[in-house]
Amino acid sequence: MAGQICWNIENSWFNTFVYDKIAKDPAIISWMVGVSAIVSTFATFVIGTWGDRAGKRKPFIVVGYICWGLFTMVFGATEFIPTNPLIVAAVVIVAADAIMSFFGSTGYDAGFNPWTTDISNEHNRGKLGGAFAAMPVLATIFGAVVSGMIVDAIVFFPFFMLMGGIVSVTGVFTLIALKDDPGLKARKNAGGYWRQFAEVFHIRTVMANKELFWVFVINCVYFTAFNVYFPYITIYLNNYLSMSYTLSGTLQGIGLLAAIFMTIPVSRYINKGKMVPVIFLAVVANFAGLLLISLFSHIAVLLIGIFGAGIGYVLMVQTITAWVKNLYPEEMRGQFEGIKMIFAVCIPMVVGPAISSFVIHHYGVHMEINGVAGMVPTESLFIVSALITLFTLLPLLPADKHVKQRLRTNVKKSQLEV
Repeated sequence: MAGQICWNIENSWFNTFVYDKIAKDPAIISWMVGVSAIVSTFATFVIGTWGDRAGKRKPFIVVGYICWGLFTMVFGATEFIPTNPLIVAAVVIVAADAIMSFFGSTGYDAGFNPWTTDISNEHNRGKLGGAFAAMPVLATIFGAVVSGMIVDAIVFFPFFMLMGGIVSVTGVFTLIALKDDPGLKARKNAGGYWRQFAEVFHIRTVMANKELFWVFVINCVYFTAFNVYFPYITIYLNNYLSMSYTLSGTLQGIGLLAAIFMTIPVSRYINKGKMVPVIFLAVVANFAGLLLISLFSHIAVLLIGIFGAGIGYVLMVQTITAWVKNLYPEEMRGQFEGIKMIFAVCIPMVVGPAISSFVIHHYGVHMEINGVAGMVPTESLFIVSALITLFTLLPLLPADKHVKQRLRTNVKKSQLEV
């Protein structure tokens, strides 16, 4: 939960902070999101491989979380750097976010995520996926509703200090309370670290895990569409629709909280291997929700739209989490988290904001906010995101073929054993 709160702050409030305190230029946000995505992916690969070789996750979780919180505080301090020349401020902000992302991925993606795979199995990962889907939503509610109230009350710097402190304290807590899976064994390739690191990129690894890589592609397409609109939704509600942080946060919080309840019945379908119908439902709900957000400004309709987009998000996270964990090679879980990061974070967070920047520059509106002129996103951003979401259905077809083949094979094996 602490990790998801910190990711939510980065994905939403860092962008809003830059817009309010540095410059109303979407290019800075695009650079910040893109660089942090690349750094996060690199960190997950390097640290994830290290964790596989060491046969331990805890040290990386502890160090990652403590430093993650500290550098969240450092990012908040960038509010006090001069903005003239703007390029210097932009470079400092992008660098601060990248360092924070490195430690975030060390603790969460390379440490915590493989740890949850270590301690779970294919019979309970539907529920685990539900928990994974609920955490970012609860974090978004906290980040939107509570954080909106805090920012309105005490502005950004104390807010970042408070949130960073929570994450660092969680890191200290894991030092005392968290335990590695006793069955986890170190796996050291005879060729050394870098040979083991490169092994996951070999074509034979891809061919041996076809279903897993199609699931990665599904994840990539969906979250590319997600990253077109999500970094700017608070900016859209605050600046284009003239809402306060508290009101926009409340809207997002209520809509997403309602969506969480869908994870409870869906977990049973996921545990039975019915991932494809759930993802189809997620795509349809997300598409419909984004269209409602783009077409209407009435609060009630916006709430329904956010609810629809929220259903798409939570079901996608829940399903993909369980699906990939069931397919990870046991001895390469940390490394495969790095592969997942390429498809779930690196590509979507580079391509998505790049699309956003293009759409905002060409179809946004010039506005002056607090005496500063800039480009503000309009409803066109949500239309583009909705259309890109539909492309998720294309890789779903071969993934469906492979999952049915795998399930048939498992049934035959069970019958032979009987």
